[in-house]
Amino acid sequence: MSIDTMNMCSHLQHKLFDTDGEYHNIWKQIEASSDLTAIVRSRQLHIYRNGKKILVLAGKSRPKIIREDILNTLL
Repeated sequence: MSIDTMNMCSHLQHKLFDTDGEYHNIWKQIEASSDLTAIVRSRQLHIYRNGKKILVLAGKSRPKIIREDILNTLL
């Protein structure tokens, strides 16, 4: 999966893509799963499962859990 990292907060980029990053395990799940998608909006990463938003990750603020999902256990 490719996403627009140019519009993503630099703090979030480090948390997602660095191997010791806080959200790196979530990123690996997004890449491995066919029913998860991610879109960058307002410098945050919005994560969807089967078209329904489940989670919003930001660089400096806490993640926003929208729906209960197994992915939330990785936070």
